[in-house]
Amino acid sequence: MLGLCVLCGAPPATVSAPPLSLALWSTPVSAGILSGSTGLESVPAPPMPRLEFLDKWNAENQRKYAENDSRFKSSKVLKELLEKSKQNKQKNEREIQDKYCLRGAEWGVGDCSTVGMTDQEKEDFITELRKRVGE
Repeated sequence: MLGLCVLCGAPPATVSAPPLSLALWSTPVSAGILSGSTGLESVPAPPMPRLEFLDKWNAENQRKYAENDSRFKSSKVLKELLEKSKQNKQKNEREIQDKYCLRGAEWGVGDCSTVGMTDQEKEDFITELRKRVGE
């Protein structure tokens, strides 16, 4: 560019360069010969040969797994664990309800609000809730 400016007679500071994007991308881009091709993923793979011994082995394993699953599902241990889990869930839900009831009673809001109670009733109610919660 400097050489062109000297030949033109113009000082180098007054000549501006064309934008780089215009110089590099002035022609449309061609996507190539595979443009519009669906690709290799759309072509189904050829079927794999079926091996009889693998089919038998797979069927035998599936039968064993189903047998073991049914035996586990009917086991006494699993039934005991499910029963304990159910009891723990009920106990934990009750503890959480009591904890939030105590908080609501102390703050005077919610279902366990002590609004409208005398001071003695409030103290008795909150004391009973604290015993339930374990504080």
